[in-house]
Amino acid sequence: MSIKKNDIYQVKVTDSGFKGEGIAKIDDLVIFIPGAIKDEVLKIKILKVLSTHAFAKIEEIIKSAKCRQKDECEIYEKCGGCAMRHIEYKETLEMKKQSVETTLKKQGIDAKVKDIIGMDTPIYYRNKLQYPIGKDIDGTPVMGIFAERTHRIIPTEKCYIQNERLQEIANKIFEFIKDNKIPVYNEMKLSGEIRHLVLRVGIKTNDVMVTIVTNKKKITKEKELVKFITENFPDVKTIVKNINDFNTNVILGEKNVILFGDGYIYDELLGYKFKISPMSFYQVNPIQTEKLYSKAIEYANLTGKETVFDLYCGIGTIGICASKNVKKLYGIETIHEAIEDAKINALENEIKNAEFFVGDVEKALPEFIEKNNIKPDVIFIDPPRKGCERVAIETILKIEANRIVYVSCNPATLARDLKMLSEKYNIEEVTPVDMFPYTSHVECVAVLNLK
Repeated sequence: MSIKKNDIYQVKVTDSGFKGEGIAKIDDLVIFIPGAIKDEVLKIKILKVLSTHAFAKIEEIIKSAKCRQKDECEIYEKCGGCAMRHIEYKETLEMKKQSVETTLKKQGIDAKVKDIIGMDTPIYYRNKLQYPIGKDIDGTPVMGIFAERTHRIIPTEKCYIQNERLQEIANKIFEFIKDNKIPVYNEMKLSGEIRHLVLRVGIKTNDVMVTIVTNKKKITKEKELVKFITENFPDVKTIVKNINDFNTNVILGEKNVILFGDGYIYDELLGYKFKISPMSFYQVNPIQTEKLYSKAIEYANLTGKETVFDLYCGIGTIGICASKNVKKLYGIETIHEAIEDAKINALENEIKNAEFFVGDVEKALPEFIEKNNIKPDVIFIDPPRKGCERVAIETILKIEANRIVYVSCNPATLARDLKMLSEKYNIEEVTPVDMFPYTSHVECVAVLNLK
């Protein structure tokens, strides 16, 4: 059978993909169907055909899965962020666990995967809102979420995973921008001023930071805008102007100008206080972060006698949360501002057994070990989505720490790195944590013991 674009077929969904999509087969050709659920019978329309697979959309649901639910969000199908909102939450957890198991097995890793740690109330969990601002096809200012795989902004007044208070503040700021005719960014012409609103909230402190990303050094009616925010939202503790005049997909530029407050806010994790500045990496779901870090610290099996390395340490969150159970902690991170925050966080929490320094893990780690002749007992690894560079893995293998606790936001790179580490380590256990309910993303924490 020759499958072509726009053809209509009836299929049974036999599996789920890594992004939550349904998978069917027509004459051994794999068909990916967003919004479909395993065991459903569907009428589909072919959208794109490649040599190894094809993509389709649902035309009609002939037989629905028991776990299908109707969701009240009106835009999730357009924005593509919450790819699993049509599935009951409990079922999404099982799908994510199976996804992790499948990914590990593809690399030949037969580690035990524990039940995923889910969220008790999986809505309004994001403590960081990032809304682009631009113009629609009629030239009218618009703020919201980019449609999936495009730069078309979907107007968004309510998102069911964003913190409600941040949405309220962002909507009012946008009204002020429109009412006062402050120029918004035009991506095609590289003109205008306001590009993004980035808001953060400390879930435990309720402190709010507003970052206004602009294409210009000066914002029209800047003083009036700051006055409006501070007078209407007393929980806004700081306002920062971030200047990004590059033609780029990166949201934040390199220069920050403080317009109000100290330029940072605080939040708390596991009883420790953390400073958050505009450039800081801080987990967007602190409720689940506490569960993730608690599991990581449990896996580390600390007695208070260990020397611990915290690689890709960010603002020091994991290491500081574990510090009371270690003899000495060393944190390494590439971002200078994050290390400065980590040092401040250690001082704020009166932690005296921790040191943090800037450097690429690939280069700084072997240099630090050679210079100081220090061998860690336990290593925490929490890399970006791309995982660890091969040089870093090779260095870690040479160190031969007794235990490694690997925190990952990408099961694919986790599996790749675990396969390399398995040369000298037994991969004892992996626990997935649902940091981003209803999205296709899943975080994992793995424990490895030296053979």
